[in-house]
Amino acid sequence: MSPRPTRQLGVGDATIGELEIQYVLDTLRKGRLSYGHYTASFEQAFGQGHDRRYAVFCNSGTSALQVALQALKETHDWTDGDEVLVPAMTFIASSNIVLQNRLQPVFVDIEPDYFGIDPRDIERHITARTRAIMPVHMFGQACDMEPVVSIARKHKLRLIEDSCEAMFVRHKGRPVGSWGDVACYSTYVAHLIVTGVGGLALTDDGDLAVMIRSLCNHGRDGIYLAPDADAVEDPRKLWEIVDRRFSFIHLGYSYRATEMEAALGLAQIQRREEIIGAHQRNATHLTMGLREFEEHLQLPAIRPSTEHAFMMYPIVLRNAAISRDELVRYLEEHRIETRYLMPLLGQPVYRQLFGDIEDRYPVAKHVTHRGFYIGCHQGLSVDDLDYIIETFAQFFAKVMR
Repeated sequence: MSPRPTRQLGVGDATIGELEIQYVLDTLRKGRLSYGHYTASFEQAFGQGHDRRYAVFCNSGTSALQVALQALKETHDWTDGDEVLVPAMTFIASSNIVLQNRLQPVFVDIEPDYFGIDPRDIERHITARTRAIMPVHMFGQACDMEPVVSIARKHKLRLIEDSCEAMFVRHKGRPVGSWGDVACYSTYVAHLIVTGVGGLALTDDGDLAVMIRSLCNHGRDGIYLAPDADAVEDPRKLWEIVDRRFSFIHLGYSYRATEMEAALGLAQIQRREEIIGAHQRNATHLTMGLREFEEHLQLPAIRPSTEHAFMMYPIVLRNAAISRDELVRYLEEHRIETRYLMPLLGQPVYRQLFGDIEDRYPVAKHVTHRGFYIGCHQGLSVDDLDYIIETFAQFFAKVMR
């Protein structure tokens, strides 16, 4: 038996190295704490890494989704109450931002194996008021994007990718997040590339990018600009546009991120192969070790022609005779942190808004009521992974006597 860990084996980990410390200290020494060189470099590197022309860094993935959807709504003249198709299993923010934009989320069931929005269930939910589809790339893996894109084009719908859990991986030869009108990512502390908190919106539409940046900055007309702005080659030109800093053309928000967060993120991007590669190797190790229990466990499947970033390691209990709560409790008692797969439509606030509708989405209901996830991040050692596998073995030996 591998030694019991002296710490909790968490679901996520932010490994901070010397490069991150160097970049963050550099911002503090220079005293430029708001939008500057590191933010511009971070946006450029993140955009290029996903084959996107424009990237806007803001204070969270949720904020990125909210302003991206608002920008789509305003540029395409949607009206309040228009509909956006959202998977019935996702983090609640994906659906909340639809409601916060005075639009109506319409839920679509998910795939039983890859957990993405099910293309076979989309068209029956499309109405005259449907305006967009929001595929959510769950746990680090892309949705089945070719049929989703085909349906969107057929019905002239916009496509907003919630890629908060998947970045710097490819699906059918293209980066995850390069398929839609806009894609949004999270750099929260437990995610893949971290900035503490933070998020980005990526697009190839220059007008959309300008509006997203404006909405993140109180709705200002123009970019973040200071009298010493490096972006202005001719200082005399500055005074021709400086008043735009105080002209507000949209109803915006204070969603800006800091230069320190961008510095941290830039260092993380430069280490992305190391970080995401560790997630992938650790997930493979867990799968190899847990395969002997596939009678009881549905282990994560990798979609063909797709790279899986494995932000976390999702598991669904197959054996109805085994209690998920009992297994989770056993893992937690042995210092292995878990998270339930969130039952979106079972949340109290959604029951108030939509009633008891979980049964309409049987796959999402099954997965969220029988599923959970554990960590497979870069902070776990081989001994940690072996300990996790052995703890599962002990549990099944105990309950299957």
